[in-house]
Amino acid sequence: MRYHDITKDDMKNGDGLRVVLWLSGCRHQCPGCQNPVTWNPQDGLAFDEAAKQEIEGQLEKPYISGITFSGGDPLFPENVAEVTAYCRELKGRFPGKTVWLYTGEVWEDIAGFEVLHFIDVLVDGKFEREKQDNLLHWRGSGNQRVIAVQESLRRGQMVLHDIS
Repeated sequence: MRYHDITKDDMKNGDGLRVVLWLSGCRHQCPGCQNPVTWNPQDGLAFDEAAKQEIEGQLEKPYISGITFSGGDPLFPENVAEVTAYCRELKGRFPGKTVWLYTGEVWEDIAGFEVLHFIDVLVDGKFEREKQDNLLHWRGSGNQRVIAVQESLRRGQMVLHDIS
C-alpha cells in the first residue's frame, strides 16, 4: 500500500479534528476529482512503520477525534487487505477514536467487506461533477452518502449518519 500524504488537524474530512491518510490507487478516476494525483497506485510513498508512528502520534492527542482514510480510494483492490488490517489495529489501540473512510464504491457493493467492522462512518459513491454541491457536509456531490456503518451493520440495512 502506498500513500501521498498524512494531514494533521483536518476539519474537512469528517467530524472534529482528524488525521487523514491519503492513499494511492483509484480505478474510478472521476472527472473533476479533487485529488487526481492519487490515482496511480504506484505513486507516493510506501506505507511503513514511520507513517504508522506519525498517525498514531496524532491519535494519541486527546483533541484528535479520529482518522479518515481517503485518497485515491482506500478500497482500491490492492489497498483493501492492508487498510482492513490497519483499521482493525487502530480500533483495538484507540477504541475512543472514530474511523471514517471515503470510497468511490457504493454501500450495496461492499456491505460484506470485513473492513466495515472497523469503520464508524463511510462516505460512498463516485464524485459526480454535475451533482457537485459545495454546501454538502463531508461530501462533494449529492449522490454520495454519509453512512453510519455500525448502525447499518446492526440493522442489516444502510443507515445515514446524522450530519445536522
